[in-house]
This record gives sequence, structure tokens and C-alpha cells, in this order.
Amino acid sequence: MPEQNPKSPLILGVDTGGTFTDFVLLRDAQVTIHKVLSTPDAPERAILQGIAELRIEADDYPNLRLIHGSTVATNAALEGKGVKTLYITNRGMGDLLTIGRQARRELYNLQPKSITPPVPRELCLETGGRIDAQGKIIEPLTDADLALIQESVERLQPDAVAINLLFSFIDPQYEEAIEREIPDTIFCSRSSKILPEHREYERGITTWLNSWVGPLVERYIGRLTAALPTAQISVMQSSATTITASHAGEEAVKMLLSGPAGGLAGAKGVAGLAGYNHLLTFDMGGTSTDVAMIDGELELTNEGSIGSYPVAVPMVDMHTIGAGGGSIAYLDAGGMLHVGPESAGANPGPACYGLGGNQPTVTDANLVLGHIVADAFLGGTMSLDTEAARRAIENLAIAMGITIEAAAEGIILLANEQMARALRVISVERGVDPKQAILVSFGGAGGLHVCALAEAMGMQRAMVPIHSGVLSALGMLMAPRGRHLSHALHGLLSQLDIETIETEFLKLKNEGMAALLQEGVASNELITTVHLDLRYRGQSYTLSIPWEPAQGIEHHSNQFHKAHLQRYGHDLQLPIELVTLRLKLTGPEPQLSLQQGNIKKRGYSKEGGMKHYHRSELFPEQSIKGPALIIDPVATTWIAPEWKAQIDNVGNLILSHTA
Repeated sequence: MPEQNPKSPLILGVDTGGTFTDFVLLRDAQVTIHKVLSTPDAPERAILQGIAELRIEADDYPNLRLIHGSTVATNAALEGKGVKTLYITNRGMGDLLTIGRQARRELYNLQPKSITPPVPRELCLETGGRIDAQGKIIEPLTDADLALIQESVERLQPDAVAINLLFSFIDPQYEEAIEREIPDTIFCSRSSKILPEHREYERGITTWLNSWVGPLVERYIGRLTAALPTAQISVMQSSATTITASHAGEEAVKMLLSGPAGGLAGAKGVAGLAGYNHLLTFDMGGTSTDVAMIDGELELTNEGSIGSYPVAVPMVDMHTIGAGGGSIAYLDAGGMLHVGPESAGANPGPACYGLGGNQPTVTDANLVLGHIVADAFLGGTMSLDTEAARRAIENLAIAMGITIEAAAEGIILLANEQMARALRVISVERGVDPKQAILVSFGGAGGLHVCALAEAMGMQRAMVPIHSGVLSALGMLMAPRGRHLSHALHGLLSQLDIETIETEFLKLKNEGMAALLQEGVASNELITTVHLDLRYRGQSYTLSIPWEPAQGIEHHSNQFHKAHLQRYGHDLQLPIELVTLRLKLTGPEPQLSLQQGNIKKRGYSKEGGMKHYHRSELFPEQSIKGPALIIDPVATTWIAPEWKAQIDNVGNLILSHTA
């Protein structure tokens, strides 16, 4: 790699995945991409390795802005490896997080497995400080209560504390009083700050999760910032906006979909440059596949989850399944073939990596079928072992009584069906016709399956974006700084006036502006988006409707009826309730130029009867008919028979079905 001017401004997007850590470096308007194997035990080690391999020196750090998606919070939550957390709530509510919504995982199982409570009983502390739904004091918080809290903290020595009192979003005084009693050396979260909304269980579990994983995020960010002391470091939030590293640890629960949010930001940005706004996306990495719908703007949800825990903070609305390139294929006791959710991960990885893995994976199957070129993986920096892949699949093939190639095809077909099912969940099951969208594929393994998935969804068009193998890292560079704020405001919509709603929105806006101005966003650059969470009286869940005060209250009632009809197939003649106000405040979206540079037209090579093209050598409007492979340094795209690909002026591959 040629020497670069060390004083040039640098913007580096980093996506830490389960198998690879991806890098996209923007320097002097030039984009450089890179991948290294992830180091799950210490994610910053892979980041620092990539920075070194990109030849970013210590002298560059003052000019370096690093935006990254972190899996630290996600992995800790999924693996149950949070810190010792004391949960403080009102008297009689200590079992709240254990009882939850009384939802049963197996509806007809009369002897279900017992579920370990999120918080052990000895770490649940009940106290006073209870108010009702109107803010009236039912039980005060006494000096004796505070003394007991102090004594319990000293005796239990927790790493973190989570405070969740009933209706604290109406009046946070008691939660704030308890917070003041917690030593500064202990990580502390209170629900009136993390999620000032209705639904005590969701508010409680979200606050507890924030404390449970928060110290781990703080330590990780501390190690990373210590290694890059003069760099500007930001973190991607689950809402596809960024926040400075110094504040990220305080709200770790908002980072649980950090990496996938970067992918959707990248898909929206790159597809938008090409003139596409209605997208059905799938991001296939090493361990999982994420699917989502984008209709102009990213869809957010407050009904997301991580593992078995509901997470009510704003996050990109997506559906995730355990099917990735590293997903392991196996036969169950009845001889039925399964793919995933267990993954070979980064170490030992698929058998073809040559790192000790011996179980067949989706990547091994693609290699055996010739959809991956063994000596061109990761731009030729990593060679794959075809024979090891064949040996791994051979065990399955023998047990199934078929050839190795037939077993490999079975693995791919099953993985494709699992991903197609996920795409239907996010589109068809929500009343959206996928044929009206373009399928956008990214992630290291996405391009290998894009044609098959488009066919399964009845779609005639698909796109493999430029830098698709590292699109989540690229999305980090395209995401704006931002905040998502909410506040409970409950009442019949017809009985509320515009002035009351506008006053509450102004309070939220001032809070968000104060935070973003500290991060260097100019006030005249801020973009405000506001929504009302509405529901029919008697319902538990809400739909989010844009707030347009000039249109009047009745307009919002009509919009809710239409949204309910679209989502559920019917509307009701019932009063409509306002539940929550939501405000999104963002800075400007960074503008990147991704136009293709000078291209060396080398044509193609032919191996085993299949054409191989290098993506960097394709030129605008060039048409490629399948079957063919298009190889780039971070991903491979399989153009299936009856499909063709054209490259656009941005560098995206636009695929169309020719049959």
C-alpha cells in the first residue's frame, strides 16, 4: 500500500462482527476497505490490528474520526455474561422481571423447562418511593429506606445498580434520590432517564439490561480510547445514529443492534445514490442474517428484543435468524438436515479456513459448488482449503446416501429457504408486496445467495451494492449524529390540544439539542422528526404516526385508522389514545462520493466452465450473463443462470431476472 500524507483527515468506519471485523477508510476522497478476523475476547485488538494494517500511525490519530459498531453489549446479553447488578424497585414489585408478561415459550408444553430469572432474588431490593398514575404519592421514600439501600450496596458489592420505580417517568424525584446514594464507582441506571415511558416490565428490563452490560461497554471503550488517545471515537446506536464514545457507555442498551444498524444506513445511502428508495434488504454475515424493509427512511421499532429480553428503546426494525456463512449443517436423530443456528464463528471457523474446524458449514458448501474461488478469498489474502470442505461435507453425504455435491446443494437450499422465510416475515406478513421493492444484498456472504432469494420472493430485480462485503462499516460513515428521545403523555387524543403536545415536544428538543451541540453539531443543521404513539382504547400496543400540528388533531386520528388498516387488515370505531411522544434529532447526513475511478478492463477468466470477473475491472453499463462469479476483495457474487448483472455509475451491481 503506498505511503499517504499523515496529516490528511481520516474517517474510519469499523464493524465488529462475529467472524470478521470490517474497515472502510475514507482519506483524501479515496475509499480503502479491509477485513481482519474478529477477536471476541477483546474486540479492540482486532480494531487496532486493522488500523495498523491500514498504516494509520500514531501521528494520524489527532486527525482520525473512528465510528464503529460494537458487539460487546450484544454478546454479553446473548451469552448471559453481564455484571453483578442490584435491581431496586418498589415494595411488592421485586418479582416483576421474573414474571414479565407471563408469555410462555412453549404454549402446549405441560412441563416446560424452568427459566433462570434475570435477577437473582438476593439482588432484588424493594423500597418506598411509590407514586400512582397521576403522580400522587402513595408511599414516600424515607430516610430509613435510603439507609437500607446504602447498607445493601455495601454488603452486596454490586458492579452496577438499576433503579425502576413505578410511574417514575411522571415524577423522577425518588429515583434521583436513590441514584444520589449510589457511590460514583458503581455504574447506575434509572428508568426515568433510560426509558421514561409506560409499561413497567419493559421499562424495568431495559434499565436492568443497561446496567447489566454497561460496565462491560465502558471498559471496552476505555481500552479503545486509551489505545487511540487523541482520536475522535463515536459509536453507532441501534437507531442508526451515532453518539460520542464518552456517552455511549451510559446508555449501552442503545447499542444492542449497533452493527446491523450500520448495514441499513449503508444500504439506504448507497441505494439512494443509485435512485432506489424502496428496499428489501438482507445482510448475511458469518453467524446470522438480518432482513429489513426500507421505504425512503429507516423503520424504527420500540418493540424489539435481544435474545429473550424485550428492549423498548428505538432500534432499527429488522428480523434476525441464525443462518450465516459459518452456520453448521447437521443431521438430527431422525436423519433430517438442519442448518444453524450454531455457527463455527471466527475460530475455528468453517472447515475450509484451515483453522481446525471440521464441521460442514454454508461457506464450505458454497466452496464445493464452485461459488467461491479458493485462492481469491478476501482478495487473495486468505486461501481456502477445498479438500477440507469436501471432507467435512462428506460425512453428511455418506449419512444421507448422496454425493458430496448433492449434500452441498441441500445445505444451500435449506439456508436459502430459512432466509426467504425471514424476508416474508418482514414484508408479506406485514401486508407489503416484496415485488414492488428491489432486493438489496450485502454482508460477506450475501452475494452468494441473492439470485436464489430474489426468485423465492418473486422479485425481478436485486442489487449488490458497492463494497457490499463491508457495507455495515461503510454505513458507519453515512450515519448522522443523533438522539432519539421519548416521553409518556397519556390521554384520549380527542381531548388533548396542540399546545400541550407542542410544549412537551419542545422540552424533548431542548434536551436533545444540548447533547448534540456538545458534539459539535451546529443548531442550524439539526433535523427534527416527531411522532405520536397511538392506540385504540383497550389495546396494549401502539402505532407511530408523524406529528403535523398544522393539520389538527382529527388528521392524526384519520392517519392512525389508515395505519391500523394497513398493518392489521382492519380498523375500529373506538376512541384513540395517545401514549408516548417521540422525537428524533439528527445532524446532517455525511455525503460520500462513491463514483468508480479509473478502471482497467481485463475481461474475464474461465475456470471449470464458469466465467470469473473481478469487480474492480467492471465498467458502467457492462452486462454479464449468468452463470458467472464476480469477485471483489471482501465478497463474491454468484450470478445464477437466467440472471444478468449490470454495473451502474456508482459501482453497484444491478441484477435482473432474464427468464
